[in-house]
Amino acid sequence: MNKRTYIAILLSLGCFLNTIKTTAQEITLFQQFNGRYDYTALGNTLNTVENGPIGVCTINTSSSASLFLNTNQTIVAAYLYWAGSGDGDFDIELNGVPITAERTFSDALTGNRTFFAAFADVTSIVQTIGNGVYTVSEFDLTSVIAPYCPTGTNFGGWAITVIYENPALPLNQLNVYDGLESVPETLEITLENLNVFDNMGAKIGFIAWEGDAALSVNESLRINGNIIENFPLNPANNAFNGTNSFTGASDLYNMDIDFYSIQNYIAIGDTEATISLTSGQDFVMINNIITVLNSQLPDARITIDEVELVCDSSDIAITYTISNTNSTAALPQNTPIAFYVDGILIATAATQVTLPIGGSTQQTITFSVPATTSDIFNFIIVVDDDGTGVGTVDEINEDNNDAFELITLPTSPIIPVLPNLEVCDNDENLTFDLTTQELLFSDPTLTFAYFETFQDASSHINSITNTTSYSSVNYPTEIYMKVTNSATLCTSIGDFELILLESPEANQPENLIGCQVNQIESVTFDLTVNESAINTTSTNIFTYYETANSDGTFQDEITLPTAYDNISNPQTIYVTVGSTNGCVASTSFEVSVDDCEIYIPNGLSPNGDGKNDVFNILNLEAHPNHKIHIYNRYGTLIFEGTKNTALWNGYANRGTPKNERLPTGTYFYVLYLNDESTSTSPLLLEQTYTGWVYLQNN
Repeated sequence: MNKRTYIAILLSLGCFLNTIKTTAQEITLFQQFNGRYDYTALGNTLNTVENGPIGVCTINTSSSASLFLNTNQTIVAAYLYWAGSGDGDFDIELNGVPITAERTFSDALTGNRTFFAAFADVTSIVQTIGNGVYTVSEFDLTSVIAPYCPTGTNFGGWAITVIYENPALPLNQLNVYDGLESVPETLEITLENLNVFDNMGAKIGFIAWEGDAALSVNESLRINGNIIENFPLNPANNAFNGTNSFTGASDLYNMDIDFYSIQNYIAIGDTEATISLTSGQDFVMINNIITVLNSQLPDARITIDEVELVCDSSDIAITYTISNTNSTAALPQNTPIAFYVDGILIATAATQVTLPIGGSTQQTITFSVPATTSDIFNFIIVVDDDGTGVGTVDEINEDNNDAFELITLPTSPIIPVLPNLEVCDNDENLTFDLTTQELLFSDPTLTFAYFETFQDASSHINSITNTTSYSSVNYPTEIYMKVTNSATLCTSIGDFELILLESPEANQPENLIGCQVNQIESVTFDLTVNESAINTTSTNIFTYYETANSDGTFQDEITLPTAYDNISNPQTIYVTVGSTNGCVASTSFEVSVDDCEIYIPNGLSPNGDGKNDVFNILNLEAHPNHKIHIYNRYGTLIFEGTKNTALWNGYANRGTPKNERLPTGTYFYVLYLNDESTSTSPLLLEQTYTGWVYLQNN
């Protein structure tokens, strides 16, 4: 209900006060009552006499007035206004009850003369006290009025407007307007939101401040261009003259509580009225205007009570209430109702019953949102709308017929493909953390639960409680994950498997022994010679480490296991076997360096059975400079070998016939170790072994 107030002020430099108005607050509709209502008003001034340039410059801090209502007049609202010179006293007392201003107003004239007004709702106080004397106290302007006295603008006063209900009254519309606007020279106020059904008994009332009975130059009060008066209390040329029309008092110095009959100045069907005030000298501030007009119109209002939505559905059920409160006539049956989605009409309905004054009814409608509508849309219901934006019922207020809600269609959570969870079967703790699947979701409104069967997930029973350390009896096993949107309660169910992966074998290999050379306890080992004994799968990956940690991990990786020099004697080597599925097993073996003894076999039988096929002298690797000569029984050299030649396999590589198979028999060898001395200069030492060997070469 937007109210517009139009103000036009003409400045006059030749008036008595020589004033220019600089600030004000437009008078607008504050409250509206529709029913069998009327009002009265009481109040009093703080001035001891009417102000003026030669008047007394004193002011009271309290004053009293009486309220008298008949027994059939029930108080429904009471509003206290007070005003005065200066910047304001906003904490006063009413019959000893502290009152603090709820709203304030201000106005000003040149010469640093400011004025204030204040408002407080005192309904509960007046309803409690009822008829009797009302005293405003602790309203102290004594320290501020002195600069105002020479220009006759010193004042203070208060008024209470009391709205009451009386079953004997006609159906009225009572509007309370307030603000703070002033003259001189001309003030025009347009009051909107009127609904004139019958102009009989129509009236308008004012609370005004600083009017002077002695100043009436070019002073008039008009409604719709017609001068109004209450002669002799408020003559046509001196409307604001310190009077109270309700009591007939004429000693409300510099304030007015007046009402006027306007039944001859408004017409049936009027929706607004124009108030015009002129004053050539008198400075008058209008603070409150009340209109009482006979009105018999409904006032349809609508509220949305409940919106029922179904997950993944465009069907919507709306429960809503149509009411006819603050009205003066019944709302007819079949008053149209329109439903809009993003401004597009999607459904219509009508009131199913006639609503009496103050009545209401609840209705429900179900409709489908068009497929082209986004999941989030604006939903509006409008009562008294035939679907084209046109109403069929005249109402008190045509601006309160709609209800709005932002609706989000609920959709089930989208579950991505859930990866299977895998644990190697050699893990010390064969449990699964099911909640790792939640990392795939970013929506904070989602909640998660896990179940062993789809039926349990659908019924939401028997949920898994140990979600971070779950284990099953059988593998693979299927787990069902239920995702719930906590805002919409829509759910989705996904599934994934728990799988135990087969870990590779890591057999315990034999220890490796190296032969000491020149008392040095470090030799080069090929650690990979043990891989076939550890695991024979060709796709496995072997990794070697020097150090084992307490948590079962390893460190200090050996990057060249085929040529590794031991760093201690003996030394444990740790080896992990990694399979293509990511599982890892581990084992260990020792490498050690010994003072190796030469062992020379006494025979060989190169028949391809893998046993004794060559003349293999053990521990020769500790003597890299060795040479071996083999002779037949005639003393002919038939084989010469070093570390770079293959072991003798019964074939000759010297003499005649060369590279041919030798016959069975006894042969003689001479082994030269040729070890180096590291004490001084290199010296080949003739450490010689001699003997015979039998060749079985059938």
